[in-house]
Amino acid sequence: MMFEAAGFTAATLTSLAFLPQVHKAWQTRSAEDLSMGTLVAQGAGVALWIIYGVGIGSLPVIASNTITLALMLALIGLKRRYGN
Repeated sequence: MMFEAAGFTAATLTSLAFLPQVHKAWQTRSAEDLSMGTLVAQGAGVALWIIYGVGIGSLPVIASNTITLALMLALIGLKRRYGN
């Protein structure tokens, strides 16, 4: 039970880790300091985690990475809109 709680806590923290960056880019209307290569690589990696989660039937892996992918896609969109 303790390991499951640690897993859910880790999933929550890593899922929401990019939320402050999305908020900042949205508020400042600036994303020029964000690396598109990093965003795309992170997004691809997260998409693969979703596939893995589906393969092993792990809802926490699927859910946390789906949230992370949504935030990564938001950052990519903000980078395209407000980046240089």
